[in-house]
Amino acid sequence: MAFARALAVTFLPLALGLAACGPVPVAQAERSCLRDAELAQRPRGEVAFGVGSGPGGTRSAGRVTLEVGSDYLAGRDPAKVFDRCVLNRSGQAPTRGLYEQPGWQG
Repeated sequence: MAFARALAVTFLPLALGLAACGPVPVAQAERSCLRDAELAQRPRGEVAFGVGSGPGGTRSAGRVTLEVGSDYLAGRDPAKVFDRCVLNRSGQAPTRGLYEQPGWQG
């Protein structure tokens, strides 16, 4: 009996953690997969530059951020990337195509 209890205490958190990795509702998958489709369409980036002065003199600073998706590098169609992502995350096909999604800025 003690062994069964120890086994349950050990594997219950693991089982609950795996349950959290299960499918999500289609609407949630569609919202989160928009980003994958955007990265398949084009890289995203940001450039920031600033100048400041203080007791030590004037200083400049800069930052460049670039995010490139592997789907973009492979030349995949963003609509197909979106469909595959939604299917993988929810287990169901999207209710609307990528170009009909609210928030799509293609």
